[in-house]
Amino acid sequence: MKLLAIDCAASLCAACVYDAGAGKELGREVRDLGKGHAEHLMAVIETALQAGGVGYPDLNAVAVSIGPGSFTGLRVGVSAARGLALALKIPAIGVTTLEALAAEAANAFPGRAVLAALDASREEIHAALYDKALVETYGPSVAALSEAVTMAIGADAVLVGTAAPQIAKAAGRAFETGPVAATADIATYAKLALAKEPGEKPKPLYLRGADAKPQAGFILPRQDRGNDS
Repeated sequence: MKLLAIDCAASLCAACVYDAGAGKELGREVRDLGKGHAEHLMAVIETALQAGGVGYPDLNAVAVSIGPGSFTGLRVGVSAARGLALALKIPAIGVTTLEALAAEAANAFPGRAVLAALDASREEIHAALYDKALVETYGPSVAALSEAVTMAIGADAVLVGTAAPQIAKAAGRAFETGPVAATADIATYAKLALAKEPGEKPKPLYLRGADAKPQAGFILPRQDRGNDS
């Protein structure tokens, strides 16, 4: 079974082809774009396929990071994954950035609870807590910094994600820490997707609304025209 994994959740635009039977990655392409995922994603996918000597018809499934992460990036990645799945008649499988980061921390610190935490600004954190067996026990959810600190201390958790230093500083103590990153390695998404049963079509995981909201003060009141029309 050959699976294509896509990640546009953060600044990276990444894709890899993973061979489940051989248990290895065949090819990858990763570009640190910041923005502009929509313009580059298909080229990134095609480069990964070429590196792995694989064509679209050879794919058996497609995995995609569903967030939390960049609003635009998540839409781009999920739309591409669903489009490819539809065209190729293969399943699309969603993997959250938090579970992917937690898996990397668990590999480095086996047998430990993991708190995956991403800085969501406004003194808020996108967080998920996993027990020693990497079973999700909290989240994904928006948590206050104080809540994240309480969880980290209570579970004696390994910290992973961009909010890890922030949590450690607020707790006033050191924690063992996995990657301080906004997303995981692209191969991690592939491996996690292979362990999942295909279910509903993936959709972006938005834990709170977009920052850009309509400005109510500029909305003109609706005029009742009665029967004038």
